[in-house]
Amino acid sequence: MDIQKLMKQAQQMQKQVEAKQSELAGMEVTGTAGSGQVTLTMNGKYAVTNLVVNPEVVDPEDVDFLQDMLMAAFNDAVANVEKLTESEMGSITGGMSLPGM
Repeated sequence: MDIQKLMKQAQQMQKQVEAKQSELAGMEVTGTAGSGQVTLTMNGKYAVTNLVVNPEVVDPEDVDFLQDMLMAAFNDAVANVEKLTESEMGSITGGMSLPGM
């Protein structure tokens, strides 16, 4: 087992991971709720970049419903960022799960 070769491969993988993380930060995913009544866009760093709420679902008498849809859209977007990250990082790590990614 050549330790230097192994260390070099690990350094190359680290550079690839850093490049992919930077690329992911610029990607966007969308989460929806209420059959598209609420749409939330999030980047690869989990920052919300856009939120669209259909005015028809804004009912002052039922704010709880709107809050539930906002949370559902947010959670859907988070799940989509996680899927995207897993897919993109899997191409580098060969499907191996590495902590912190």
